[in-house]
Formats: sequence, structure tokens, C-alpha cells
Amino acid sequence: MLASRFSARLFVPATFSRVGETSMLSKKKTIVGLGELLWDLFPAGKQLGGAPANFAYITSLLGDDGIPASRLGEDALGAEAIRRLGELGLSTEFIQKDADHPTGTVKVEVDPSGQPRFEIAESVAWDFFEFTLHWQKLAQRTDAVCFGSLAQRSDRSGDTIRRFLLGTRPGTVRVFDVNLRQNFYTTQVLAESMKLATVVKLNHEELPKIMRLFKLEDRGEQDSARRLLSSYDLKLVCITRGTNGSLLVSADESTEHPGFKVKVADTVGAGDAFTAALVHGYLRATSLGQINETANRVGAWVASQSGGTPAPKAGDLRQSLAEIG
Repeated sequence: MLASRFSARLFVPATFSRVGETSMLSKKKTIVGLGELLWDLFPAGKQLGGAPANFAYITSLLGDDGIPASRLGEDALGAEAIRRLGELGLSTEFIQKDADHPTGTVKVEVDPSGQPRFEIAESVAWDFFEFTLHWQKLAQRTDAVCFGSLAQRSDRSGDTIRRFLLGTRPGTVRVFDVNLRQNFYTTQVLAESMKLATVVKLNHEELPKIMRLFKLEDRGEQDSARRLLSSYDLKLVCITRGTNGSLLVSADESTEHPGFKVKVADTVGAGDAFTAALVHGYLRATSLGQINETANRVGAWVASQSGGTPAPKAGDLRQSLAEIG
């Protein structure tokens, strides 16, 4: 996701004059990051993390209404998370509070290449989602929702996530970001998530695992992506390749991008940033080639910064992205 040059026009600068300022040509969308909200505990200190916050933050920078939907403990870390979300300009309206379970944490160690290793605490607040009337109303007005497998490790949150997805409108784009972590997934959860998804995103290491679990023949990325498309009635499969870019495959076409060469600070949140740009372009029927280029650029920018929610220079995402590549 992160090696080479690409000179094509960015759709982000063409669509937005400034971060958060949507042009007349592009209506702001309601896009939900549904899943685990937690603190990443790095050796040097903690950072607010989890896919929903990272995804919603970049979605908001791109000019849409990025909304994290998750659950926090009624503890000091939960209160600090609420404050941090406010500092990032994100709504906390759909963050549930849990008096019985602590705010989630993850111990993170980053190797010399910037790749993180995770130790994820169990039985925390985001394992106990409730499908409230408030969340039901959010589902009914959502244009796109991104969900993963990690937040479905408990039956209760898994059931809530499925109810949320089934409660969306027929045209809502449902993005399954596979994100296999430790042993927190089952074949059943993965298969059910594929059936509920419009778009599936996974990385080049997860793809062969998925094919084995589903007992599907793996004859290379293109072929495997097309088998997933047909087996689960998907509209798009995205395979990210780390430093080697990404592959997007639909029923009618495919496109590859070699990625961008950057000095990696850490890769935390880079995949979530890629997904945010992917969804932003997909909702606007942008060409697959342009989506791939911009998603790689946004992912590379986040990887070149520390943490998953970096601030763009002078508040202008266009300027920061223009310096990539």
C-alpha cells in the first residue's frame, strides 16, 4: 500500500477546496465506523485507536461525516477517549457507555520496519454492544458502514453488528474490512460477514487464510478475488499488499497500484485510512483506478506519520497528500 511514482490527478483536491469543506459537486455522506474503540498502548505512551476512530477521522478529513459507533467503559480511559474524539472533531453521540466493563486497550510493539504487533485485552466494553433505538436510527440514515471481524469476537457484539447491517437501507454500502487479529475470528463469522457485505477489503496475507477457511481454491490474487466476488455476491474486492500497493477487483474490471515510497513512522491506522478513501471514492462512482491511486496516497500519508489520526499540515489534507509520491 505504501512504492513508486504516480502522477494522476487526485480526486480529493478536485472535490474539496479545504479539509471538511465539501464542494457543490459533492454531497456530504454519512459514513459509520462500527467496531472496537480502544487505546493503543505503545512503549512511548498511549494513543486512541481502533478501526472505527481511525476510519471515521480520515473520512471526516475527506469531507464526509465520519461517525464512530462503539462502546467505552465508564472509567478514566473512557472519559479521556471521549475528550480525544472531541479534539479530533468526531461525534461522540453514538459511543455507548458501560458501567460493568473497562475501556478496551491493546499493547502495541512496533518492529524496526514500522509493523505493529498487538496484544488485545479481552472482556472489555466493546465486547458488549447493544442494538439501541439510537443505533437503529443511525443505521437507517447511513450511506456506508465499515465493520470488521475483531469486534465480532463476542456473540453479543457480533449479533449487534449484524442487526445494524441488516437495519441499513438497500443502497447502503457495507464494507467488511477483514482484519484478522490473534485468534479472534471464526469461519462462521467471516462467512456471515461476507454475505452481508458490498465490498470486502483484506490484505495479501489474509487472502490465502480466507481461501483455506472457505475451502476455495487459491490460484493467485486475481482468481481468488473473483471467486470471492461470485461466491458472496460482492461488488468489489480489495487486496492490499503492504509496501507493494493494492489490487481492486470488480465483476467487470481490475486495477493494480504499486503504492508510494515513504519513510514509514508506523503503519498503525494506514489500512483504515486506505479504507476511508476507498469508501469515499466508491460512493461517488469514481473509477477504480482513481480510487486505488488516492487510497494508496492517503494510506501512505498516514504511514509516514505517527499514529492513526495525524493532523494534516495547516489543516489542509490536499497539501499533505500532494507531498506523497
